[in-house]
Amino acid sequence: MLNDEICKLREKLNNSILSGEDYSITYQISVELDELIAKYYSMEIKSQNKNVKMMQLVKG
Repeated sequence: MLNDEICKLREKLNNSILSGEDYSITYQISVELDELIAKYYSMEIKSQNKNVKMMQLVKG
């Protein structure tokens, strides 16, 4: 699931920072994490919009 991927990548980023890994590697991990988080929120917004539309249909 996307949440699990985000958690794993966040841990990888933290380890990269703490171990003093090369900046370019840390930066790339950070970019990947940002993309996953953006994807997660995009999916959440779509899901919420779908739920609102369903509720509007039910209410008539």
